[in-house]
Amino acid sequence: MAAVGGAGGRASTMGGKNERFQEREKERDVRTSNIIAAKSVADAIRTSLGPRGMDKMIQAGKGEVIITNDGATILSHMQVFHPTAKMLVELSRSQDIEAGDGTTSVCVLAGSLLDQCGLLLAKGIHPTAITEAFGKCVTKAEEILESVAVPLRLDDRDSLIKAATTSLSSKVIAQHSDTLAPLAVDAVLGVTDTEVDTNVDLSKIKVVKALGGTTEDTELVRGLVFTKKASHVAGALTRVAGAKIGLIQFCLSAPKTDMENSVVVSEYSAMDRILREERKYILKMCKKIQKSGCNVLLIQKSILRDAVNDLSLHFLAKLKILVVKDIERDEIEFISQTLGCQPVAHVDSFTADKLGSADLVEETSVGPSTRVVKITGVANPGRTISMLVRGSNALVLDEAHRSLHDALCVVRSLVKKRFLIAGGGAPEIEVSQGLQKWSKTLEGTAGYCAKAYAQALEIIPYTLAENAGMHPIAIVTELRKQHAEGHRTHGINVKRGVISDMLEEDVVQPLLVSLSALSLATETVNMILKIDDLVAVRWRVLHASAARSHREAQAANAGGGAAAASPSLRSMPECNAAHRIRASL
Repeated sequence: MAAVGGAGGRASTMGGKNERFQEREKERDVRTSNIIAAKSVADAIRTSLGPRGMDKMIQAGKGEVIITNDGATILSHMQVFHPTAKMLVELSRSQDIEAGDGTTSVCVLAGSLLDQCGLLLAKGIHPTAITEAFGKCVTKAEEILESVAVPLRLDDRDSLIKAATTSLSSKVIAQHSDTLAPLAVDAVLGVTDTEVDTNVDLSKIKVVKALGGTTEDTELVRGLVFTKKASHVAGALTRVAGAKIGLIQFCLSAPKTDMENSVVVSEYSAMDRILREERKYILKMCKKIQKSGCNVLLIQKSILRDAVNDLSLHFLAKLKILVVKDIERDEIEFISQTLGCQPVAHVDSFTADKLGSADLVEETSVGPSTRVVKITGVANPGRTISMLVRGSNALVLDEAHRSLHDALCVVRSLVKKRFLIAGGGAPEIEVSQGLQKWSKTLEGTAGYCAKAYAQALEIIPYTLAENAGMHPIAIVTELRKQHAEGHRTHGINVKRGVISDMLEEDVVQPLLVSLSALSLATETVNMILKIDDLVAVRWRVLHASAARSHREAQAANAGGGAAAASPSLRSMPECNAAHRIRASL
């Protein structure tokens, strides 16, 4: 009996070991799958990094074509299925929200960190030990970055322009950076109190796109720009000086019933009476508007009925009132802030105190078939600014809009954290050198992890050199040597193919961009490392659940006849969800 018991005990022990071995193998397979999926996303956009990075052509489902090298734009249009790969898409979006720039760098950095994590896991280091060490590394990296940062004053306009120019140098429209960078700086400073504000509300800067001309024709308008034409009925005004501007949300047209009713007219005299009353009704409203002193009228678009008709436009033209119609609902707040006017919901409330003022309102031509309405010389109580972006075609116009947004975000980052650091891969190499020295002071596995973290940061200068057609290994080796000798601001000059002082070359970037990229990339990598299993809800389970609910509903409504048909309709979404999951699997 003892022998039998001993054999049974050994068998159970062997069975337990096999189960633990299989469980560890499963965890290793899941982590490997997650790392490969995330690295594939990072490698897809890695060639777009830097001033010499390649552009991507994105073709949407409806045939729309986008040409860009902005990481956030590329990833937002990329169709990603793996849940871990989706985390890198969200990482790029988070960087875009926090800093507005560095959306490609943060994904490339995360991919490199995951690559090093794979090597550490292969050495038998536990994921928890890696994540704890990486958390200490990012804190140390932030200290090193802050030690090499240069303080900035917001009245130093030239330094702000240098940072915006560096951001635009990697875009499709890099040749127009000398035009767009000063506009971005002036726009942000125009809506910011540099002495008090620690953030910038970019919703106060309205970017309007107009097809026609070139990117160099982009201008800053201290007022409003509408891409809608002014009303062009006979005798209508297209230019008004000393404008009194009203903004209405009611309709200048004949009233209609709330429900779909019809009015039956049996004789011509009754029809004539209806038309006469309609003219009197509209003319009365137009005269009330004129009585308030208004000579420019902005009309909000209506979805229930026509906000304005030909008859009301004719009366307003006779009364010498310039009309801009089809104002979108989401533009109302910006218009009110800029002009100091109040939106009016009923004609009886349309009084002189609700009007805004401007020196000039005029319609101008910006292309062969494109006309815009500009309102300039406003008192601007809400500190708002408009930017009119021009482009020769839709692709260039859209990319100019995206690039200008990145430049605005760079200047906003400098308002939030007023420090500059050198570009060209200089901060990454400096942090890498500092972390490698620091790793020698650590004990146990933390030292290995810190060294791996430091090596992962070298992917940024390596990729910059590789995308510029330079020899990456030789360039990174030389860059290490320069930083070891104390040249902390030396980086890769991709235009000349050499290593030089980035501050002298005017290649600078906000400190916040690098800090945000490091912290967000490390946080995402730690989250991926802590995943040890992927739980998928099988379609059979959903299908069985939907079928069971369907049967229960039918049993509950068995005596209802028509009522018994409704549960099947209610269970259809669940069945459809099950079929969609089955198709994806």
